[in-house]
Amino acid sequence: MNKSIKLIVNYFLGPLLFVVLAYLLYKQIIQQPDLEIRWTQIKSSWKQPLFWLVVMMLFLNWGLEALKWQLLLSPLEKISFSKSLKSVFAGCSITMLTPNRTGEFGGRILFVRPENRIKAISATIVGSISQLTITIFFGVLAIIILRNASAGYKLIKGLPWIFNPYVLVISSLVGFMLLMIFFRLNFLVNYLVRIPGVKKISQHISFLNFFNRKILLRILFYSLLRYLIFILQYIFLLHVLHVDIDGFFSFGLLALFYLTMAILPTIGFTELPVRATTSVLILGLVSENVLGIQAAALGIWIINLVVPSIIGSFYILRTKIYK
Repeated sequence: MNKSIKLIVNYFLGPLLFVVLAYLLYKQIIQQPDLEIRWTQIKSSWKQPLFWLVVMMLFLNWGLEALKWQLLLSPLEKISFSKSLKSVFAGCSITMLTPNRTGEFGGRILFVRPENRIKAISATIVGSISQLTITIFFGVLAIIILRNASAGYKLIKGLPWIFNPYVLVISSLVGFMLLMIFFRLNFLVNYLVRIPGVKKISQHISFLNFFNRKILLRILFYSLLRYLIFILQYIFLLHVLHVDIDGFFSFGLLALFYLTMAILPTIGFTELPVRATTSVLILGLVSENVLGIQAAALGIWIINLVVPSIIGSFYILRTKIYK
C-alpha cells in the first residue's frame, strides 16, 4: 500500500500539477479583455533589441535569486548553482497556486536534502523578508519624493489611497520592523526557543544563528539588484510599447506599483488582472497609452512569472515528489 502511494505521488502528482498549471495559465491569458490588440503590440515589439534585453534579464534576475538561495542554504548544505537555479524555478512554479507567492518553498525544498527540508522553509522566509524590505523601502521613498514633486498634486489626487499619511506611516513601521527582524535573527531565534509551544521546532530554526551581518548584507544586496532589474525591465518594456514616461517618474511610479502589489492579496494565476488594473491606475496618470500600459503588464507577467513557472514545472515533472 505504501509503495502504491509513493508511485502515485511520484509519477502522477507531478504531471497533474503541470497540467493544472498550464490550464490555469491558458485560461488566465485568454480571458483578458483586448487580448488580441495587446498581443499584437507585444509581437510587434519582438523586432526591437530592447525587448530581447528585457527577456534576457529574466535569467539575470533568477540567476541572482539562485545565488541568494545558495547563500541562504549555506549553513545547511552546499548546492551547485545549477541545482539552486532549478530549485528557484520549481518554487516559482508552485507560487502560481498560492496567495501572494507564499508557497515557493514547496518547490524549492524538493531539491534540498530530506533532513534539511523543514529547515529550508525558514531560509525561504528570510529571503522573502529581504525582498519585501527592499520593496517597502523604495515604495516609501517614492511616496515621500513624489508627493513633493511638481506633479505631486495630480498624483495625490489620482492615488489618494497610496498617498494617505496612514499608508506612509504603516509602511514605514512595517519596513523598519522587517529590517530589525532581518538583522537580528539570532535574537529572534533565542527568544522563540524559550516559548514553550515553539521550543519543539527550535532544531529547525536554530541554524539561523549562523547568518552573520556580512552574509545578511549580501542577501540584502542580491535582493536590491533583483528589485532594480524588475524596475529596469518594466521601464524598457514601457519604452518599447511607446508608453513615454519621464525616467524619474517611471522609477517612482513603478516603485509605488510594486509596493501596491506587495500589499494586495493575489494568487499567481489571478495576478494578471490585478497587475493590469493597478498599472493603469498608477501609470495612467502620466500617460494616455492605456493599451501600451496593459500590454507591458501582460509582457512582464509572462516574462517574469509564466516562463519561469513553465521551466519549473518541467523540473518538477522530473522530481520524485514523495521522496
